[in-house]
Amino acid sequence: MQKFLNKIICGDCIEVLSGVKEPFADLIFADPPFNIGYKYDKYHDKVEKNNYIGWTQDWMAACKKVLKPSGSFYIAIGDEHAADIKVIADGIGLEMRNWIIWHYTFGQQAKKKFARSHTHIFYFVNDKKNYTFNDNAVRVPSARQLVYEDKRANPAGKLPDDVWDEFSRVCGTFKERAGWHGCQMPEKLLTRIILASSNESDCVLDPFSGSGTTAAAAIGLGRNYTGIEISEEYVRNANKRLAKLKSQKSQGLDINSIKPHGRKNLLFDFKGAV
Repeated sequence: MQKFLNKIICGDCIEVLSGVKEPFADLIFADPPFNIGYKYDKYHDKVEKNNYIGWTQDWMAACKKVLKPSGSFYIAIGDEHAADIKVIADGIGLEMRNWIIWHYTFGQQAKKKFARSHTHIFYFVNDKKNYTFNDNAVRVPSARQLVYEDKRANPAGKLPDDVWDEFSRVCGTFKERAGWHGCQMPEKLLTRIILASSNESDCVLDPFSGSGTTAAAAIGLGRNYTGIEISEEYVRNANKRLAKLKSQKSQGLDINSIKPHGRKNLLFDFKGAV
């Protein structure tokens, strides 16, 4: 995979990864199609349930094959197939650390049921005794600090809960929105995952690269990346996005969308939300 390092490869992730002989990924983040009929450029997002589950089994197995023994594997998925992801993960030997709920604003409105405003994010590791988790990199101020000014509060803050409600969906009017991909992940969410479960110079793999957000966050945090994407158009646009970021970084400009990452500013941000 050395020739794929810091690149977005155009191809099917199962086919691309099946040719890799040794594990190379320290962290994998996957945001696959949810099988709910969304219109993608090159993928039909509504297939028969058993076919979708079989395909999910194949791509998860291909990803696990290239995940280092100490690696972490995050998967975002909708309600319809969250349980299938857990069952498949158990079957291929992944260890679940958390079943995270990403609760966001600007949810999908409905007329005959409650509006959906969440996505599931599974956090798996290869080895439950050997994995990277940088707790101090992702701590946030606690209610003891912000509300009660309790002297017993840990001055370093607390680890985030397993319901994440700080990150909105990337909507049409947001400056962050690339504009050519409708399912763009917020960079701040990827920032948390990458900070927690990788170290500088590690390799972050995204087998469904889409708008290139995982790679963009990795660049800003000093990680290497590999993206795989089946759409030539998405690859072309993502590479343009990343080339701009790399150029800005080479000029010494701050390219992180969450500015800065320090705890002092996190404290300020959270105080503003109380």
